[in-house]
Amino acid sequence: MQNPIRILCVGAGHMGRSHALAYHRIPGFEICGIVTRSAESRGKLNAELGGGYAEFADFHEALAATKPDAVSISTYPDTHGPYAEAAFEAGCHVFIEKPLAENVDAAEAIVAKARATGKKLVIGYILRHHPSWIKFIEVAQTLGKPLVMRMNLNQQSFGDNWKTHKALMSSISPVVDCGVHYVDVMCQMTRSRPIRVSGIGARLSDELPEGKINYGALQVTFEDGSVGWYEAGWGPMMSEVAFFVKDVVGPKGCVSIVADKAAGEGQSSNVDAHTQTQSLRLHHSQLTAEGTFVKADDMIRLDDEPDHDALCHREQEFFLKAILEDTDLTDHMDDAVASMRIVEAADESFRTGKTIDL
Repeated sequence: MQNPIRILCVGAGHMGRSHALAYHRIPGFEICGIVTRSAESRGKLNAELGGGYAEFADFHEALAATKPDAVSISTYPDTHGPYAEAAFEAGCHVFIEKPLAENVDAAEAIVAKARATGKKLVIGYILRHHPSWIKFIEVAQTLGKPLVMRMNLNQQSFGDNWKTHKALMSSISPVVDCGVHYVDVMCQMTRSRPIRVSGIGARLSDELPEGKINYGALQVTFEDGSVGWYEAGWGPMMSEVAFFVKDVVGPKGCVSIVADKAAGEGQSSNVDAHTQTQSLRLHHSQLTAEGTFVKADDMIRLDDEPDHDALCHREQEFFLKAILEDTDLTDHMDDAVASMRIVEAADESFRTGKTIDL
C-alpha cells in the first residue's frame, strides 16, 4: 500500500486553511507541520484540525525538521519563489496558491526549478476544478470566433478582509492577484495566443503605500481577433452593483453566468460567492426572415456546485494524483506563466501609459 504523502502546510489564511482541511481529510496525505509567522493563526488552524500537528514560525526550520515529501505554499506572492526553490532543493513536490509568483521572472524561475528537479508543481487555479466553470468554457467554445469576453470581480472589503487586502497590495495589485484566474479562463476559451495588452488603474485610498493601486482593469487582444476585459478592485469604497460579471459573446450568440447568490447584497466580500454560478444563460443569435429570434434562450442549470472548501479538496486530489501517477504538468505550468504574463503586462501598461505587445 502506498505510504501517504507527508506535506508541510505553509500559511493559515483563508486559502491555507482550506488546503489544510483537504490534506487532513484525504487519506493519501499526512500533514507533518503547519508554518505561519503568527502563533495565533497556526494554533487556531491546528485546533480546527483536531490538534497534534507540529507548529513552526520559520519555514526553513520546518523544512529541515520535518523533511516532507511535499510542501503547500499559501503565503504572500513575494515569498513563493524563495520557498518553492528551497522545497524543490529539499526534494519536495510543491503546491503553490495563485498567483504563481509576484512577477513573470519569478514565475519562470519556479517552473524551471520544478523541471530541473523533476518534481511536481501544481498552481492553485481553483476554477479549473469547478464543474460549472468547465461547462462555461465548453459552451463559450461553441459560439464561434472571435469571442468578446467580459469578466470582473470587485470586492467591497472591510475589517479583517481590508487588512488582508492592504497587506497583499504591498507587493501585488488586485488585477494581478485575481486576474490570473480569469485571463486563464479566457485563454482556455480562445485557445489562441494573446498578442496585446493595455491596462488602467487607480489609487482610491490614502491607506495604501505610495504608488500602489487598489483598482485595475485590463484589455487583452488575441491572435484570432478575440478580445477580453477584466477588472478588479478591493476596499470599503467598492460598489456592490455589477461587481460580478462573467459574460462571453460570439457570432453565434452569448453565454453568461447567472449567479443570483453571488450577486446578492453584501456578497462581494464573500469568497464562497466568487465561484458560485447557479446557471448559465445561453442566447442564440440566429434570426428568422421576419427578424425575430429562431430559438429562445436556454437556461443551463448547474446543480453540481461545490463550495470553496470542496473545490480546494478537488485541487488537492489533483495534486495527489499528479504525484502518484507522474502526470505531465507541462501545459499546466506553461498556462500559469502565460496568465502571469498578461496581468503583468496590464500592470506595466498602466504605469507607462502604453499598450504592451506580448
